[in-house]
Order: sequence, then C-alpha cells, then structure tokens
Amino acid sequence: MANAKVYNMEGSEVGTMELNDEVFGVEIKENLVHLAVVRQLANKRQGTQKAKGRSEVSGGGRKPWRQKGTGHARQGSIRAAQWTGGGVIFPPTPRDYTKKMNKKERRYALKSALTSKVQDEKFLVLESLVLPEIKTAKMQKVLENLKVDNALVITAAPDSNVYLSARNIPDVLTATPSTINVYDVMKYHTVIATKDAVASIEEVYR
Repeated sequence: MANAKVYNMEGSEVGTMELNDEVFGVEIKENLVHLAVVRQLANKRQGTQKAKGRSEVSGGGRKPWRQKGTGHARQGSIRAAQWTGGGVIFPPTPRDYTKKMNKKERRYALKSALTSKVQDEKFLVLESLVLPEIKTAKMQKVLENLKVDNALVITAAPDSNVYLSARNIPDVLTATPSTINVYDVMKYHTVIATKDAVASIEEVYR
C-alpha cells in the first residue's frame, strides 16, 4: 500500500498515512495522462478566430487592367491575396476544438497523475490547514515550512481564507477534490492535500 508523510503547518513530520492503492497506487498510463491534458487544453480554446478570404472581401469585381500590353503582371482582382486589402489565403475560420474522452479514461488519467506524484514523493499530506484570517503571509509561511514554492493545495471543502490567502502567491493554486484535474496535478511541482481531502479523493475516485 502506498504511503505519504503527514506534516503539520509548522513543517514537522507527525506521521505517515496509508493511501488507497485504487487511487494512489495504480499502474501509470502515460498515454491517458497525455490525452487528458491535450483534451483539457483544447477544450479551453474558444475557436472564434476569423479572417476573410478573397471571396468575402468587398470590392475587386472588375479586372484592374487588361490582360496584355500594359507591362504589368496579369491580375484578375485587386482583392487577391497579394494586394493590400486583399483576402487571406486559407484564412482561420470559427471551429470547435472540443475533444472527447471516456469518463473511465478521464478518471484513470487522474489516478495515474496522482500516483506519479506519490511515487516521486511530491505528494504531501497536511494534518490540517486552518487559517483564522485572510493573510497571504501566513499561507506563504506554511509553504516555506514545507519547503515548497510551487504547489497545488487541495482542501476537503472550499475554504475562503485559504483561497484568498493563496491566490496572490505565484505558482500556487487551491482546489477541492471535486475540482482537481490532470493538468493542474501535472503542472505543479508538488501536491499538498489535507488528510480530510485525501479521504474525500479516495471516496470520490476509487
């Protein structure tokens, strides 16, 4: 069974926690992790870019000069791509970048990402994370105690004090078990989760 070290907010190790192998000890499938990341990034794209082709640009209905005898290169329209104000060749058009992925594949990709963090010893468990007030300095101090400067912090439930205290810290993101995703898990160097959050993740994803 996989294990993770448990720390308090002062950065002291206070024990270890057994992790459910159904979530944190699966066989890592890099292809599913890759597909999940590509899907997530693709689904963020709006796909609203648009430029006009030569058939959509106004004007240019008349041949600018006769075919021969002028000394100019032959031209059929002043709205061809080589003219100023002409249409774009193969212009970008609105499209849907959405990619689909089976639900079981998405869940397994997340398990693979979490397992990789555990195996690389980049998954830390906090005994608790309680901030009595919104104070960025206090959240920064917790991270310094854990010797972490790039982290995904997972709490069992939305905590406004933690969220507001962490949002101005570069390279730190807060999340809950229901909002974690493969891209964020892989993007941040370390994943920090409270004991309650770990239990919730195991309950939701096993």
